[in-house]
Amino acid sequence: MAEDSYLTIEAAVETACRERSSKFLSYIYPVRTEEEIREALEALRKRYFDATHHCYAWRLGPKGEHYRANDDGEPSGTAGKPILGQLLSHNLTDCLVVVVRYFGGTKLGVPGLIAAYKESAQQVIEAAKIIELTVDRQIRVDFPYIAMNDIMRVIKEEQPRIRGQEFDNLCTMHLTMREGRADILIEKLKKAGGSIAE
Repeated sequence: MAEDSYLTIEAAVETACRERSSKFLSYIYPVRTEEEIREALEALRKRYFDATHHCYAWRLGPKGEHYRANDDGEPSGTAGKPILGQLLSHNLTDCLVVVVRYFGGTKLGVPGLIAAYKESAQQVIEAAKIIELTVDRQIRVDFPYIAMNDIMRVIKEEQPRIRGQEFDNLCTMHLTMREGRADILIEKLKKAGGSIAE
């Protein structure tokens, strides 16, 4: 996988399994912000208000640099950590995994809990469609109208995504380019007569 790309999931998925009379409901969501994470957790807590535990882990950012794991009352390290471990071993980010547990009366013990949460997280991750996204840079280029042909030639060669454009005496284009190719695009735009604002 390239330096400027990362893996996440396409859409939310849910799975369920039983472990010695306890019921585990697993959910995975694509998320971009902590606000989205809070909303998803609140919705599940409302929906399964009578569940014993709502354990979860999440990672955010292209390199998964922001993350958290929560045991929600299970013995320390038996739920959030194994869930986070699955996100790490599948190299996923911008994801939230929640495992809702209904206690069935039989204690699983620490090794049993770790295995059950790990399996639940693995099952829901494997049910999701994993996609690769690129880390992109936003670039604004300003140029005089007379440089239009040269600028458009660069855009045709490099193929950035055009987010917006205004053409007047001074023209402006708002572009999105994959991080690994952004510097090349900027150099070419400057040579073609553009001035760059990122």
